[in-house]
Amino acid sequence: MRLATAYFFDEHKSKRAIARQLGVTEAVISVPGHRSLPEGLKPWDYDVLKDTVEEYEKDGLKVSVIEGPTPLDKVKLGLPGRDEEIEHFCTLMKNMNRLGIPVVCYNWMPVIGWFRSRNDIKTRGGAMVTGFNYDDVKGSPHTWAGQVSQESLWTNLDYFLKAVVPVAEKYEIKLAIHPDDPPVPELKGIGRILISADALKRVIDMVPSEFNGITLCQGSIAAMGENIPEAIRYFGSRKKIFFAHFRDIRGTATDFHEVFHDDGQTDMFEAMKCYKEVGFEGPIRPDHVPTMASEDNTNPGYGILGTLFAIGYMKGLIEAVDKIYCDG
Repeated sequence: MRLATAYFFDEHKSKRAIARQLGVTEAVISVPGHRSLPEGLKPWDYDVLKDTVEEYEKDGLKVSVIEGPTPLDKVKLGLPGRDEEIEHFCTLMKNMNRLGIPVVCYNWMPVIGWFRSRNDIKTRGGAMVTGFNYDDVKGSPHTWAGQVSQESLWTNLDYFLKAVVPVAEKYEIKLAIHPDDPPVPELKGIGRILISADALKRVIDMVPSEFNGITLCQGSIAAMGENIPEAIRYFGSRKKIFFAHFRDIRGTATDFHEVFHDDGQTDMFEAMKCYKEVGFEGPIRPDHVPTMASEDNTNPGYGILGTLFAIGYMKGLIEAVDKIYCDG
């Protein structure tokens, strides 16, 4: 597996340098934001992506995943304009191929992406983490999308996959769908469908292809109540893990909080062993870290200090697992 770090909010030049010093070799980025682009350019345009990729290459990082691709809400909701969104997504894949970016991580959470009801929960030593309690949002008003059924989301996902999987095969781009976070059946009137391991299996079976797979987000799957090592073995043995988020929680889907990577409910050493067992060779990044002392909480889950701790912890686990297999 290959260690990566995420860059979603700003360029974080210093974070890139520190990541390289720690031995990280790959970067996970979203498409460049509309606001920062000259008029007439789109985030999925080749020249825009090329400039971004080259910036990271100058700092010694290879962009291996685009996480947060082109807008897809019209597709997810079955609204007019969905075919145009699919066209943009396909253009993105074409340009990813030209630039050697092999994985796109997308989700099927319209309007509301990953969601927390709190971002200031105190954990070890006073560090702050995010959390979710369904009681905090129960009875909240619907969004502008109104009531969105699970059935319609499945129908629209099927439409999307049938359109994009052939293009992904043409350009050899791995489609890595992310499970819902939090994995609850409904949030503010919007259904959620990727809330179990069986649901992820269903996605893979909808349009069978070596390029149709998942992002194995350990935190989301742990919140489902699923067994993380079993999930890694199932999807990994079938070569369906294209990208992994290494994180953990304490709690259940309706009431959980994030943790330091060494302080959750999952046996993280066993998880890392499973990645080795199944021969996972894709990118893996730490996710949703605590905000630590001296940091502000502007971007909960993505502080620099917590990320550094997580990388060190992951490197230690990887070295331990490698030695077990070498000695064995």
